[in-house]
Amino acid sequence: MKPLSKRTTYFTDSVIRRMTRISDKYGAVNLSQGFPDFDPPGEITERLRDIALEGPHQYALTWGAKNFRDALAAKMKHFSGLDIDPEREIAVTCGSTEAMMAAMMSVVDPGDKVVIFSPFYENYGADAVLSGAEPIYVALKPPLFNFDLEELERAVSREGVKALILCNPSNPCGKVFSEEELREIAYLAVKYDIYVITDEVYEHIVYKPFRHTYMAAVEGMRERTVMCSSLSKTYSITGWRLGYVIAPFDVTERVKKVHDFLTVGAAAPLMEAAVVGLKMSDGYYEELQSHYTHMRDLFVNGLSDIGLKCTVPQGAYYVLMDISEFGYEDDNRFCVDLAEKVGVGAVPGSSFFRENVNHLIRFHFAKKDETLIEALNRLEYIRHKL
Repeated sequence: MKPLSKRTTYFTDSVIRRMTRISDKYGAVNLSQGFPDFDPPGEITERLRDIALEGPHQYALTWGAKNFRDALAAKMKHFSGLDIDPEREIAVTCGSTEAMMAAMMSVVDPGDKVVIFSPFYENYGADAVLSGAEPIYVALKPPLFNFDLEELERAVSREGVKALILCNPSNPCGKVFSEEELREIAYLAVKYDIYVITDEVYEHIVYKPFRHTYMAAVEGMRERTVMCSSLSKTYSITGWRLGYVIAPFDVTERVKKVHDFLTVGAAAPLMEAAVVGLKMSDGYYEELQSHYTHMRDLFVNGLSDIGLKCTVPQGAYYVLMDISEFGYEDDNRFCVDLAEKVGVGAVPGSSFFRENVNHLIRFHFAKKDETLIEALNRLEYIRHKL
């Protein structure tokens, strides 16, 4: 038999999803894969119940139902101040994972280079490779995960760099990029004529005093920002797989074509129900922030009470915990033992870092109070069981 694809030779399965399977195997509290264990807003699920009887049940327009795109454009205008043309600048995708892949394939050619901040969500490197591009990594420096501007410029100025991927707020480290940092990135993007592909799925999960700034709203970036996001985190509907790309017309036209051949279109009944969410009042987002702030404080303070060292996220819903005291050289082995012997699921930090980092693991805290308390109760005995 002829050999299989070279570009996928070094791929593994998703470490995040693997740790969910391991958590399930050992009956661990799953704080690995980032999905809530509480229900979406009732208004959305009630609307879905009605749609189950009345439809739509057939294909929507390939790049998204009109009322969904109209509602999304209005929401973006409200929160970012940007005037988005719902007919020309939005493509609805099957989750932000497809949005990122479609954006990458629309922007880069084989042989191009893509700059990625490290730590990073595991899909970004794979997206670059599948697009035929070479990823170049720039370290975010703990504990605040800031970047070195000179190091970033050396990376983006390399011959062949076409784009930079920016996750803001960041998974896994919870960093919220400041307006000043975004202006520095924007300066380099304009200077070296590159696109910025953003992942902004945690745009509404930001903790005071931090605030989210949309990259496309930074001066000079409207025409070179390709925004990828989804409804998954904001409305607790990760299984609905509703994402989108917002970009200038010429980019969006390419994204639409790639999307059409990747998945044809997002689920029509789910888009119809989600319109209700896109039209939520400001009170919903204020309550969302309050809810996640409570969960963050409950979990971070709980880890601190146990004497476990962790980061305090500025946004998103992840913490990185330092496991140095336990003497493991392999954080993958640590996470398997943690699930089996302690009963808590986590993700090895090495799956997010390009650098040789093996002393951090990632927990997520988008869970009910009782789930987090149970995880903390189990972690109290971590030093006796590992």
